[in-house]
Amino acid sequence: MDKEQDEIQFLGFFGILKESCTIVSSWRKIFTQITIFLILPLSFIYLAHIQISKIIFTQIDHNEFMLLNFSKGSKSYNKIDNTLTTEWMTFWLFKIGYLLFFVILSLLSTSAVVYTIACIYTAKETTLNKVLSVVPKVWKRLMITFTWNFVFVFVYNFLCILILFSIMFSKGFEHMGYVSGTAFLLVLSIPYFMGLLYITVIWHLASVVSVLEESYGLNAMRKSQGLIKGKMGISAAVFVVLGLSFFGIQHMFKIHVVFGHEGIGKRIVYGIICLVLLSISMLFQLIMETIVYFVCKSYHHENIDKSSLADHLGGYLGEYTPLQHKDIQFEEF
Repeated sequence: MDKEQDEIQFLGFFGILKESCTIVSSWRKIFTQITIFLILPLSFIYLAHIQISKIIFTQIDHNEFMLLNFSKGSKSYNKIDNTLTTEWMTFWLFKIGYLLFFVILSLLSTSAVVYTIACIYTAKETTLNKVLSVVPKVWKRLMITFTWNFVFVFVYNFLCILILFSIMFSKGFEHMGYVSGTAFLLVLSIPYFMGLLYITVIWHLASVVSVLEESYGLNAMRKSQGLIKGKMGISAAVFVVLGLSFFGIQHMFKIHVVFGHEGIGKRIVYGIICLVLLSISMLFQLIMETIVYFVCKSYHHENIDKSSLADHLGGYLGEYTPLQHKDIQFEEF
């Protein structure tokens, strides 16, 4: 973060990417450690859940097919039916456990990366031990912000489903042909995904706000909403490109590992490649969303007081008395 604050606002997508590469190369050791201890396990859990889900669901699909070969109430039917019940319970318990671990590791990784970049920005010395000691304290704030995001996404999807069903069961839609109806639904999906992207951008930026400012939860979401005004285009571009790379790696993993027909050796190699690529993608996503925060602050001509920010970061370690909200607020130029 060597650029002057009033210059950061002019960074585009490639400028943010270049700045991210510069940060990683200059502080290779600490980011390698964070990747190994937090991001790599997060990536492994994500990819492993895809493989394990496929194994469990394949067995469920096989038993459901076998169930068709026996009459209801027979001994064989009841045995397979009981097995299916157990397998479905295992599947959903596995999904719940995976989501819990994924969310926890995701928030811990976010805490570590954002805190580290803020320390770099304020020229504050940091080590892996310091980062790991701060992470549990920051994680609590991020969890509240994540919970609010979950509420917004749930309500948003619920309302969209209500609107969709009201349209599908309306008289006008019933008279549409298959092609016209499908095209109409595809057109409706555009504003839906735009709204979902808007909420996602606000949430990711709110995560950075939760670490670097006193605001968290709903207040951080409001703060984030104000910050992206005027910079929604570049913010959306960053998350869309990173999202596409994320799903591209996931698709490659499914093709070559989950549904691949190569030998076990090649599948392991592809799995390792996908694991490394996904870890790098996640690391750069966290770094770039932090830089987007600084870009938005600069665009709104809000000066970031490095000494106040350093005191705020030190408050997580008990080095300073945590600043009051009015002290940590960034002044305008």
